[in-house]
Amino acid sequence: MSITLRQLEIFIAVAETAQVTKASKKLFVTQSAVSMALAELENQLGGSLFDRHGRSLILNARGRYLLPQAKDIIAQVGSIENIMTEHNDTLSGSINIAASSSVGNYILPYLVGAFKKAHPKVMVTMLVYNTKIVEGMVLDSTVDIGFVEGTINSPTLQIRPWFKDELVVLTSPSDPLANNEVFDVRKDMKDCKWVMREKGSGTAAIFREKMKDYLDELNVVFETGHPESVKRAVESGVGIACLSALTICREVENGWLKCLKVEGVDMKRQLHIISRKDRPMNDALVEFLVFCDVMSLCEEENVCLSSPWKLQSLLARHSAGKKR
Repeated sequence: MSITLRQLEIFIAVAETAQVTKASKKLFVTQSAVSMALAELENQLGGSLFDRHGRSLILNARGRYLLPQAKDIIAQVGSIENIMTEHNDTLSGSINIAASSSVGNYILPYLVGAFKKAHPKVMVTMLVYNTKIVEGMVLDSTVDIGFVEGTINSPTLQIRPWFKDELVVLTSPSDPLANNEVFDVRKDMKDCKWVMREKGSGTAAIFREKMKDYLDELNVVFETGHPESVKRAVESGVGIACLSALTICREVENGWLKCLKVEGVDMKRQLHIISRKDRPMNDALVEFLVFCDVMSLCEEENVCLSSPWKLQSLLARHSAGKKR
């Protein structure tokens, strides 16, 4: 499912005008564009949102349920846009970030790049380590905030849920498991050789927690400290691995690796933003956190979560839409 803000805007306009013709005039788009967007939305949601009465479209029960939520989403995004554009020319200062590997290498560079275009006077510094080290850097105030994928338990830290990603199993295209569509832990764990992230890695810790009932069958043949070296080892046939879906889109699309969803264990995990409870935030940091919230508010951004390198162009389109 990939519902867009534009589809929700069109849905709201049709609900308020009760006609495709009037909605198209209100939004300055063609009638066919309105009809197509509405049909796509209904298809994605698995059913109609309106009852047809002649030329009029009247909300049915499903449509009445969706309307207030759609309006709330549009209002929240509008609020973010206002905050982001209010001081674009004057916001200054510095932000010091530490991030765990998956987030720091595959998501934040695109967010930081788009943020810098909106706020060129803000200096952003980012360091990439594993979750355990990032937690320590936030605790000792070496950095302002941390983005982590592992479990954090310190009572000194404020822990904000960000968005969820999913761990998947990677194989080389020549591995017999590559012929499968899923990795069934109940039968596929046996006889597998595993390439693992290093101790202290949030990904490794969560993988072991998720697979706690199968650790006796886990045969680790290689440990390494970076997702890229894990991927290269899998490509070369050392073994299979488990990484975030965020990190392997390019390799899967090019056929260098095969990605298998895990069957039998829920492999989704919550990513978090952490900061010290007793450390005040400057205006630049507050603005950056609002910017990051777009990731979890806009359904359009789910596209870039599965293809992180597309995030920059998507955010650029989002910014361009604000200025019209």
